[in-house]
Amino acid sequence: MRVEELLAAAREGLDRLGPAEAAAARDEGGLLVDIRYAALRERDGVIPGALIVERNELEWRLDPVCEHRAPEATGHDLRVVVICNEGYASSLAAVSLRALGLRRATDLVGGFQAWRAAGLPVAAPARPLP
Repeated sequence: MRVEELLAAAREGLDRLGPAEAAAARDEGGLLVDIRYAALRERDGVIPGALIVERNELEWRLDPVCEHRAPEATGHDLRVVVICNEGYASSLAAVSLRALGLRRATDLVGGFQAWRAAGLPVAAPARPLP
């Protein structure tokens, strides 16, 4: 199987959201999860209120029964919208979350770049204290 086929198969089971739909999901109590790496967040900014979880920690931080979960990972019914830079890695990540039982996990079509292009809010990343 080629990566393009893997991605197409992953997306078949997702109800992917556009930027306005993702914003509405957040407003209705859904959790936006930004999996972009730090350099992209530094370069382009962040979505206000999105949970930052780099891809290599995603399953541990979002599994509601894991001892390493984020406080925002409240249950398997949580609406989770995974956001990467352009909407590719997020599709695979959303399928991984579904395999953990997060049945409402999906991703943002076009990723962070689509969010920004839609004119939705973007903030500078928080700077760690020295």
